[in-house]
Amino acid sequence: MNTSRSRGRTPRTLRVAALAVLLTTGAFTPSASADSARTETPVGTSGGVTETVVRVKAPLPASFGARPAACDWLSYLRYRSSSGPASSADADRVLVAQPGILEGAGAFDSVARNTVTRAAEQGRHIEFWALDRRSNCLEDRTGIASGDQHTAVDYYYRGKQVEGRTFAGFVGNDKLGWMAKLGIEQTVRDEYTLLAAELPDQGVRKDKVLCGGHSLGGVITGYFATADFDGDPATTADAGHNQCAGYFALDTTVSTSLGDLSGSIPDDTNLPDVGLGYGVVQAGLDSGLLPRSLSAPVLLNPETMTLLAIAGVGALHNPGGEADLPSHLPANTNIEATNRFLFSKDTATFLTGSPAVKDFRLTNEAILGSLMDDQSVPLAFLQSSVGFFDGGPITDKNVPVTNGSSSQPGLFGTEYKAIPAEPHGPLYTWRNYDRVGDPDDPGYRSSDGTPFTAAGKEVTDIQELARSMAGQPLDFTEQYFPTKLVTDLELATSPQVKRLIVHPDGLTANPTLTVLAGDGLLAGRVPADLHPVVADGYQHLDVLTAAPVQNNGRPEPVSTALTEFARTP
Repeated sequence: MNTSRSRGRTPRTLRVAALAVLLTTGAFTPSASADSARTETPVGTSGGVTETVVRVKAPLPASFGARPAACDWLSYLRYRSSSGPASSADADRVLVAQPGILEGAGAFDSVARNTVTRAAEQGRHIEFWALDRRSNCLEDRTGIASGDQHTAVDYYYRGKQVEGRTFAGFVGNDKLGWMAKLGIEQTVRDEYTLLAAELPDQGVRKDKVLCGGHSLGGVITGYFATADFDGDPATTADAGHNQCAGYFALDTTVSTSLGDLSGSIPDDTNLPDVGLGYGVVQAGLDSGLLPRSLSAPVLLNPETMTLLAIAGVGALHNPGGEADLPSHLPANTNIEATNRFLFSKDTATFLTGSPAVKDFRLTNEAILGSLMDDQSVPLAFLQSSVGFFDGGPITDKNVPVTNGSSSQPGLFGTEYKAIPAEPHGPLYTWRNYDRVGDPDDPGYRSSDGTPFTAAGKEVTDIQELARSMAGQPLDFTEQYFPTKLVTDLELATSPQVKRLIVHPDGLTANPTLTVLAGDGLLAGRVPADLHPVVADGYQHLDVLTAAPVQNNGRPEPVSTALTEFARTP
């Protein structure tokens, strides 16, 4: 291993031990009683960062109708310096982050830790709040929290109990009536409600809070900045822009348009035709004729997104062990279609299902890498750069698009896709991001001689990614993403949505930091006048998941930029 790259990093054995300690704190003890309006529960302390999960009671209006009791609470992951003040109001800054589409609070785990740590090294104590949207209340982490893949699979797919609890099943459209009204208006109001509850002094919010988000979270931040929360535009203490000292955008822009995020939503989702108009779409959501939760037949639905966290469990607890997850999964259409989409090298393999993923020998880390790495997963908004396959021959992956095609849509990213070549052959392992380019690296190449990857393209530690996916009390993904949140934004010119932009000047009322992934969804498409910080070699998720020290020996640039921005008076 190239030791110059890993200088200053915690040794692997200690990092794994720290992750294990983090996970074993799963039986949390809240800091307040269960009937309190607020609870704060320890998650763990590691590397000078203390993490808790905070829940604040914030009932929806009665007009939303029946919903689970858990959905009358708002939740977030709070990261702070262990040596800093216990009260958020006493922190130097508080960064509040909205997730992207189909994304939960757990996705911010690495960037939050990196930012808090970087600031503490400079003598400043900041907090990072990773928000969960209200719809994440429907997720059940019981199986993941068990720390065992077989237990998790049996819990979610075979009806077996864990600690006396039985999974209630994936929620159908008929049970999501309350989400028909869960659009951009309620989403930004939830953020205001949470900020006002946690930091009651508006002056403190205006002085210390930085509001931002990743991907779709930048658009939500734009609507927050232009919103008015007391119904009187003449009184501006409640205006969104007066809850923030500045804005930050992570591979997105702070705006009130989805235009910059084209390619972030696959065409095969069940998103309704917004050409019908606001009234017709809303009536369809209210009646249940239209889907109230966004999904697609491959990968992007609750059943298959749960598999991402289960894969994270294996990679976290037994990274080098040979995976038996593919053979332990139940046989059903969703899982079969997803496996073929991700593990087929060509159209013939996709159509026949042979060879299948269960025909290859893969370590648990290699399974997670296959599901999340940019050289494997096709969908650009799900990609991170966590290393590469090792241990056996590799071949081109030409489904759903052909490698080297100059007409690849942005949805599928730009990296050459790769896949193991020998079923029933060698044990394929995973070469972590910081071992790509080392002397023992085979240097795999595509059939046209193009290297699949290089050290400068790999930025995320697969163990940190596994921790974010399987070691957090709040999910990395958002299994039940409200359809109305997207349709509202796509119908931004309708009177019902335009009325929400009460203070349009709020978008420019505060300084803004824009950080872009060099190879992400917005590569080359952001106006130069935004003066973005560009993280070279990063994919869309890497701005959240990248390791604190990069392969060039330098600190991770996203958290570095956030820390510097947080110093601005």
